[in-house]
Amino acid sequence: MKNNSRTDFAAEALVYLDSVYRFALRLTQGQVSEAEDLVQDTFLQAQRSWASYEAHTNCRAWLFTICRNRFLRISSRDARMVELPDNEAAVEALAATAVFNEAQNADPEQSFFSSFLDEEVIRALDGLSVPFRELVVLSDLEGLTYAEAAEVLGLPVGTVKSRLFRGRRLLQEKLYAYALEMGYIKPRETNDG
Repeated sequence: MKNNSRTDFAAEALVYLDSVYRFALRLTQGQVSEAEDLVQDTFLQAQRSWASYEAHTNCRAWLFTICRNRFLRISSRDARMVELPDNEAAVEALAATAVFNEAQNADPEQSFFSSFLDEEVIRALDGLSVPFRELVVLSDLEGLTYAEAAEVLGLPVGTVKSRLFRGRRLLQEKLYAYALEMGYIKPRETNDG
């Protein structure tokens, strides 16, 4: 069953606005304006493609895929500007959506990250290379399964598991000294004799 109404888009896609924003924020290494542009571009593309979306399937993974593809396209061109949409009616329709306006005025980054991630963790996460960072974000922060992450990234599940393991290990290495300093872990004991 195909989906094509504006109401369906608001009900099914816009509920993931915060998740897509968090993902975009990590893809752009915390660059708020770039993340906001990426999210806007993602949702504009999603709305343009909404007629081809299969209703009530995994909308969140579909949006993450669009976001990632837009990010990779922008990165490969090394551009800092968002493309102007082809269809101005789509822009007006999206801007007129009350749910979008309400979510746009919220500060999802602040409320999400202030709840449990501090600056050092974010810095370490942003220091990971893109293939590892996007998997850690999708799996550990957004809660996607291996299969969902594989779908978003267009990778085999085995590759997802391997990269996620390596990404977590790299993040752990980056945060070890910080965890010691904050008292989250105890120093490893050495046998001197």
